[in-house]
Amino acid sequence: MEEIMPTLSNIGWQFDNSYARLPELMMSRVKPVKVHSPKLIILNQKLSKELGLNFRSLKDRDIASLFAGNTLPQGSETIAQAYAGHQFGHFTMLGDGRAVVIGEHLTPNNKRFDIQFKGSGRTPYSRGGDGKAVLGPMLREYIISESMHALNISTTRSLAVVTTGEEIMRETSLPGAILTRVAASHIRVGTFQFIAMKNDMGTLKNLLNYTINRHYPELIKENNHAIELLKVVIDTQINLVVDWMRVGFIHGVMNTDNMAISGETIDYGPCAFMDNYDPRTVFSSIDHQGRYCFINQSLIAHWNVSRFAETLIPLLDNNEKKAITIGEEIINSFSEKFQSKWLSMMRQKLGLFGEKNNDEKLVNNLLSLMHQNNTDYTNTFCDLMKNKLPNNSFYQHHKFVDWFKEWKNRQSQNKMPKKLSLSLMRSANPYVIPRNHKVEEVLTAASESGNLEPMKKILSELNNPYDYRED
Repeated sequence: MEEIMPTLSNIGWQFDNSYARLPELMMSRVKPVKVHSPKLIILNQKLSKELGLNFRSLKDRDIASLFAGNTLPQGSETIAQAYAGHQFGHFTMLGDGRAVVIGEHLTPNNKRFDIQFKGSGRTPYSRGGDGKAVLGPMLREYIISESMHALNISTTRSLAVVTTGEEIMRETSLPGAILTRVAASHIRVGTFQFIAMKNDMGTLKNLLNYTINRHYPELIKENNHAIELLKVVIDTQINLVVDWMRVGFIHGVMNTDNMAISGETIDYGPCAFMDNYDPRTVFSSIDHQGRYCFINQSLIAHWNVSRFAETLIPLLDNNEKKAITIGEEIINSFSEKFQSKWLSMMRQKLGLFGEKNNDEKLVNNLLSLMHQNNTDYTNTFCDLMKNKLPNNSFYQHHKFVDWFKEWKNRQSQNKMPKKLSLSLMRSANPYVIPRNHKVEEVLTAASESGNLEPMKKILSELNNPYDYRED
């Protein structure tokens, strides 16, 4: 039995584990596997404060023991969640194979967050895996998720990373680690798929009502909860993917089990930020067909919410034929909504107020020039904010010069002070992103030599990505 440390009650934990009160079909009650010699690698002090937690009374070894799952706080109730998913288009039954939610923490302002240990050992859903995680990917999720938060993009957060004192066999022997993830919840499209496959109507209704109460209480008053939830999930996913594309982010594994109903970015696997603009950019080594490439992310989100709609058909209307028609009408609104949101976002990146008929052509012409000339996505938009463009062949090319004149002419139609246009651009264009090669350098230093200074440095650099600098 896990140890409960008395001093943990002084930290500020306030657990109310509502998901654990749902039908047993949806979870397995499982404890984190104890580890030999946990060591604290990083603790997110800023996030701790936001959660109303204070670890200053604990020694590092006690904090490590907590986030390794060797000791658990009073009120925790550890579960592994069941879910299914379409992985690269193929349906399979899944579940938390190497993670446990230790409980739902309520912050001082009454916000509810799942606290999950990732890499905490085998569960009934491990499917032959060892349930372990290694240091590099856990630090990667920490860096990227916190960067996404700084970029004002909806995301799960990272509270801590500990090493376990174990060597985990992958392609080579690597240091074992556990990440503490903080999420609005871990309810996924795949959670609904799992219950729908079980054909358990009572549990499906229970999950629907639970999800609305937890995430979208404004929908409680509506007549048909399933219809309204489908609409709002479409809107949140459109907003999320548009935000990804704003900063050049490629998720890499947009399986239905990695689409959170809360609208948060979840699961940072083979993700990365695009350097040179190429709409077909992909970072996953197993995505040979480019299913989840940069430009396809809206198509995949559309596909995923269609799978979500399928799970809700019995709840959309008592008449199945009518329910399918209702679902199709809602789903068919996706493409037009996405295009409108995307174009609005690109106007912001270019400092354009209002709407003009030629805006989409103006945007696409720039993206086409960037692709043809292999220019950096982030840096190009930063350069456009400067008083004087850098002296290079791209900006001197006659096609870009012509485009630049059109853009300036369109900006002049704003009828707004130039400083407002610049402010709009600065709010939409980060000057710094977690470049993949820099992140890999940080992970190599941490994993191979235990040097955490590069990680501290990159986290500091990424903390204020919209503080524009002329350099």
